[in-house]
Amino acid sequence: MAALDIRKDRTPAVLRKVAKATDDARAARRILAIANALDGMSREDAARSAGMDRQTLRDWVLRYNAHGVDGLADRWNGGRPPTFTPQEQAEIVEIVLAGPDVEASGLSAYTLEDLARICEERFGKRTHPWSLGRLLKKLGLSRQKTRPLHPETDPVAAATFKKRPAHSAINPQAH
Repeated sequence: MAALDIRKDRTPAVLRKVAKATDDARAARRILAIANALDGMSREDAARSAGMDRQTLRDWVLRYNAHGVDGLADRWNGGRPPTFTPQEQAEIVEIVLAGPDVEASGLSAYTLEDLARICEERFGKRTHPWSLGRLLKKLGLSRQKTRPLHPETDPVAAATFKKRPAHSAINPQAH
């Protein structure tokens, strides 16, 4: 087994102080494993003391040699890019807030399936309705819908019905 060639610009004591001072527990374990290896501990023992295997320690040593202590932190790449651009997201919000045209579409409110179909037609991007629901929630919209209103509803009759006291509707002799 070849010896682990580790850069020696910091002593094991200095590396241990750096590990103690860092807030990143994962990076601290990597620093401690390298400090142990610099102290002369076998690669396998140094790796085991930090909860990793020899090959993983070797990979972290290569990153340490190339980038120093900063190279031992995790590098997150930001994840998957969003399906819709910010401009398209703003347009989706406008579509939802405007609501459907009842005469043209026959819909009184959009469902997630309807919105997914509209997004595919308008933007050429297919998305599952549940994914679209998560996007709408992220954009500050809720799943609550207004109570449906029948097209032949008489607002005057509804207002008159609401004005009548509740006890007179149940027992007309209560007065």
